[in-house]
Amino acid sequence: MFHNTFQSGLLSVLYSIGSNPLQIWDKTVKNGHIKRLTDEEIQSLVIEVSGANVSTSYISCPLDAKKTLGIKLPFFVMVVKNMKKFFTFEIQVLDDKGIKRRFRASNFQSCTRIKPFICTMPLKMDDGWNQIQFNLADFVRRAYGTGYVETLRIQIHANCRLRRVYFAEKLYTEEQLPHEFKLYLPVRASNAAVDTTTGNPSTSGLNSITANY
Repeated sequence: MFHNTFQSGLLSVLYSIGSNPLQIWDKTVKNGHIKRLTDEEIQSLVIEVSGANVSTSYISCPLDAKKTLGIKLPFFVMVVKNMKKFFTFEIQVLDDKGIKRRFRASNFQSCTRIKPFICTMPLKMDDGWNQIQFNLADFVRRAYGTGYVETLRIQIHANCRLRRVYFAEKLYTEEQLPHEFKLYLPVRASNAAVDTTTGNPSTSGLNSITANY
């Protein structure tokens, strides 16, 4: 999809405010729903993926299963709300050996497991809205000893609310992000969030999580 696109800085693949936020995403639902609604905490539109079983309700990108994203930016970032239910997502990448590898993170898994073509890992989220950051190049190197080439596919399962999903060439501080990439929450003076990438208080009140391999 993005093979012929000049890639630098930030590349967004989902923004809940847009006119058609799931335009390039395929939707699969069984005993659940995928819909846009207003989140009461941020008073803004978000995409909710909900289901009785995480494996049967999800969105995937690109829309056409025969195509690939071709995104070479190494950082994957999701602005996602913890719904305090089972939640998982998966990223498929291509390494410099020409092998497709999958990385799956779940909040119901307790340890990391590496198999030849898939690496599964636990995901710990704070209450409320989180910014999850994945260093794909580092994951590929540490899990398989190979180099990251590009991301082929993304699959985000129930249960979560999404504000934005994007790729970046590096991790940006709160101050460096464009205004439209920030999520402004009511800041509680007694419980100010700290950006784990900088150690500084987050002006948006967003919990920032750098996923560990």
